[in-house]
Amino acid sequence: MSAPEKERTQASVGELLGDVTRDLSTLMRQEVQLAKAELREEATQAGKAGGLLGGAGLAGFLAVLFVSYAVWWGLSNVMDQGWAALLVAIAWAVVAGILLANGRTRLRQTRAVLPRTQQTARQVPNALRGR
Repeated sequence: MSAPEKERTQASVGELLGDVTRDLSTLMRQEVQLAKAELREEATQAGKAGGLLGGAGLAGFLAVLFVSYAVWWGLSNVMDQGWAALLVAIAWAVVAGILLANGRTRLRQTRAVLPRTQQTARQVPNALRGR
């Protein structure tokens, strides 16, 4: 037997419990650090994507607004302005409904939060049992 193995076999129960407690504490600290790192990474990516989507949303809104005005004015050459505005509003209500349905479906399909942390946290009980 090597020296560390001899020390381990001759260690008292209190020393062994102290080692287990220290190792468990280290493991839990590392799990918390992993969760923080994952959250920080995902928040950074989400922030950048949110900024880009916000800019695209504003530009898209302005484009839709002016196209809608053009369609409204174009239809008002053929019918009353009130009816032309109503037709344009109904068209946009249909588009909004379709986008809402698709968005809800995609939201349900999003991946789980903190996948690596969840995976390693599930392994902790098995590690404590020696598996």
